[in-house]
Parts: sequence; structure tokens; C-alpha cells
Amino acid sequence: MTDKKTVTLPDDQDMQRLIALLQEHISPLAVDKLTLNTSINHDLGCDGDDAAELMADLADRFPIDFVDYDAYRYFHPEGYDLMRWRRAKDRRGNVPLTLAMMYEAIQLLRWNTTEIEAAA
Repeated sequence: MTDKKTVTLPDDQDMQRLIALLQEHISPLAVDKLTLNTSINHDLGCDGDDAAELMADLADRFPIDFVDYDAYRYFHPEGYDLMRWRRAKDRRGNVPLTLAMMYEAIQLLRWNTTEIEAAA
């Protein structure tokens, strides 16, 4: 059985466009070290305004219907988060947002959190 961390990235146009988008927003980015299990927020340190810009560009470049995307589920807001402890535990930026999840959303053309997280 293959470990998720060793699974190579798909070699198709959607993944190439996704990697190009990440390179624009996250630098330096060691593309040869990326796997489907790499998380944008935890592994690559994308958070706050940078994350908001990344996800906005994702929405501009791919025809994804963001059905129930919740930024607080994956990312911390910029600066000190005064309201963090008032939000539900699953809305405190602790869930890893992986390349597999982003790629799955691109393939499905929609962001349904349950489907995306189950597939990844």
C-alpha cells in the first residue's frame, strides 16, 4: 500500500495551473517537495490576507462553485484573533487544507466541504 505522503502530484493541466497559482502566492515554494498531502496552511504557512488572496484567485481562475467554503475552518485571520475562542472548534483554522482538497474541488467544480475532505 502506498503512503499518502509519497503519492506524486497528478501531471495534468489543472494541477499545473494550481501549482502556478501557489507559486504566485507562496514563495519560496519547493515544487519538487509537494505531495497531495501537503497542506497550504500548516505546511506552507499560508494564512490571513495571503490565504484570502489565494482563495480569491482560485475562484477567479477555476469555475468552482464555493457551496459551503468557510475560510475560518482552514485559516487564521490576519493579526490577533480576538474572537477565536468564541467560534466553534472546527472554525479555528486547525483543519489542514491540502493540495488534494484543492485539486478535488477543481475536478468537481464545486467546494462541498464534506465531499472535499472525505476525498482527500
